[in-house]
Amino acid sequence: MNNGFMTPSFEGLRALILHRQHANTEALERQFARIGVSAVTVWPELAAEQSFQDFDVLMFDADMGYDEQFPWSAGEAPIPTIALIGSEAPGRITWAVSHGADAQLLKPIGSSGVYSALVIATHAFKRRKSLSSEVATLSERLANRENLAEATAILMVRERLPANAAYALLRRRAMDERRTIDEVAQIILEKTGLNEGKRRG
Repeated sequence: MNNGFMTPSFEGLRALILHRQHANTEALERQFARIGVSAVTVWPELAAEQSFQDFDVLMFDADMGYDEQFPWSAGEAPIPTIALIGSEAPGRITWAVSHGADAQLLKPIGSSGVYSALVIATHAFKRRKSLSSEVATLSERLANRENLAEATAILMVRERLPANAAYALLRRRAMDERRTIDEVAQIILEKTGLNEGKRRG
């Protein structure tokens, strides 16, 4: 029983190996070739005409890597990442973890391990992106609720209405203007200058 899990295929993917040329990178390239993945090895940085978005997965050297190699905030890589770890020095492990590596592969690299690391990394990356999207959606909903409460309070004061009547007025305006109630609340806040003050704060 596989619980609906399908064996993934990585054929056609492009991998970036951010690591100095070494027997380890040669072993990685051989493993990638066996599963149909094209790999490019670069060190210490990409050429000016290249971009991380040109690749589907990144393998980076956790032993000699440094922050400036990555044009994104720690943990916000735009593609799945796999840390290549040879040293178990706590500082290097912590650095790799801080960059949100989706999987790891221990050095020296042998004749296997890349496929399972890719499976774990791509799954973890999808889950991370999904969680980030959920957090963004919840934050937007919370902001909309706050705006709605403030817009209702403004109408209560301006129109001298109780809360339920002010909210009903807000809904009626939304229907009349064919907007969402959140959009109408936003407009009311912008007209009173409250949103501008919140942005500055």
